[in-house]
Amino acid sequence: MTPFEITRGKSPVILGFPHTGTDVQPDIWADLNAEGRKLRDTDWHVHTLYGGLLPEATTVRATFHRYCIDANRDPSGASLYPGQNTTGLVPVIDFDDHPLWDKQPDEKEIERRKALFHAPYHAALAAEIERVKSIHGIAVLYDCHSIRSKCPFLFEDTLPDFNIGTDNGKTCAPEFERAVAEAGRAAKGYTAILNGRFRGGWTTRHYGKPENGVHAVQMELAQSTHLQSEALPFAYDEAKANRLRVHLGAILKRLDDIALSMKAGARP
Repeated sequence: MTPFEITRGKSPVILGFPHTGTDVQPDIWADLNAEGRKLRDTDWHVHTLYGGLLPEATTVRATFHRYCIDANRDPSGASLYPGQNTTGLVPVIDFDDHPLWDKQPDEKEIERRKALFHAPYHAALAAEIERVKSIHGIAVLYDCHSIRSKCPFLFEDTLPDFNIGTDNGKTCAPEFERAVAEAGRAAKGYTAILNGRFRGGWTTRHYGKPENGVHAVQMELAQSTHLQSEALPFAYDEAKANRLRVHLGAILKRLDDIALSMKAGARP
């Protein structure tokens, strides 16, 4: 099983998809319980949702499921949100606090999965960031996510539609943060928040070093914006998705424009 897929483009924008994969190799599948085998915490159809919106964008997509190992978690196992409910590097519970495993992975197994999945995905992503930066002198990583709009174990009430994370402005220049936040807030019929419950995962925080020319933004979409239902089988809703794609395309185009302006030396 290849742990990632890459499409290379000429834009300074890179789209990351750490949670759309559904591949689970047989030995890991055998250890999941019935709840785990539902794979409910997938970022369902997000790579389809963004497909073709910025044709020259590079994409790096994990093909393995997050229950194998979570590509958006610190490989050390450190929590992204200390003191808050969350899931770990290899989740032992799902987003509703249900156990996932008949046989829970031990430390040796976690190390094996780091080598099989986590490290290759991030090596590929890091290489694409460096490739794009070598072309433009700047790279913009836009990390693409989704989650059910209601997960009481993780957050209260209903999640906004656009959840933008920059780790409180640390992971990108203000121009990028402002562009995404303004576009989200201006999208008619949608709600948006900047650095709310989701401030950006490990990917955004690890790679987002604006002082080094690498800018990162995480977008966590409520799945109600593009799915028929936030329950199995999590079917894609073409009409909903097409309405949303207008706004997502505008966001990506704005990021591309800003990055190219910075490359040219003209601050937007």
